[in-house]
Amino acid sequence: MGSEIASVEVEGIPFPKEITVAKPLSLLAHGVTDIEIHFLQIKFNAIGVYLEKDGIIGHLLNWKGKKAEELVEDDGFFQALISAPVEKLLRIVVIKEIKGSQYGVQLESSVRDRLVSVDKYEDNEEEALEKVTEFFQSKYFKPNSVVTFHFPTTPGIAEISFVTEGKSEAKLTVENNNVAEMIQKWYLGGGSAVSPTTVRSLADQFAALLSP
Repeated sequence: MGSEIASVEVEGIPFPKEITVAKPLSLLAHGVTDIEIHFLQIKFNAIGVYLEKDGIIGHLLNWKGKKAEELVEDDGFFQALISAPVEKLLRIVVIKEIKGSQYGVQLESSVRDRLVSVDKYEDNEEEALEKVTEFFQSKYFKPNSVVTFHFPTTPGIAEISFVTEGKSEAKLTVENNNVAEMIQKWYLGGGSAVSPTTVRSLADQFAALLSP
């Protein structure tokens, strides 16, 4: 999706420093999803967070001068990041292969739980989430497969794509404001996000970008 230039490695996987969809988006944070089983760390996905840099900085000026340690604990900061009306893109690259249905169920239950907790899980949200689950149902996440979540500046839209070796790109557009927001929260939502390393990376990066 979009043109790509010089890259940064995350767990040996190259992430372009910039991806252009509507505008050039900068790689402003990265991390992994993982779990620990019997003291072994198993890494599932590498994550790159791309944002429209100038727009997002302008939206987060209330946090100017904050240290990374303060930002990482501040869910209000991450909520402002999510609600900022700027273009965003999440690039998820598979490290450990799993069935797409497993990923889809994880995403669905996380998004649904978040919606239920704020009393925003209605028929429209259920229908939109079912489409997301169905989209991933038949996929197989081989290593280096790429899932992309693109959030244009148009509110309430999430464009999902999946690319794996030997298959053409699959795409889905979700048009539901609450579901689009909670997908962002799954990856960018501070203390409740699925990847603490990505949250930490965001805090480090924005502490530097917002330094006085």
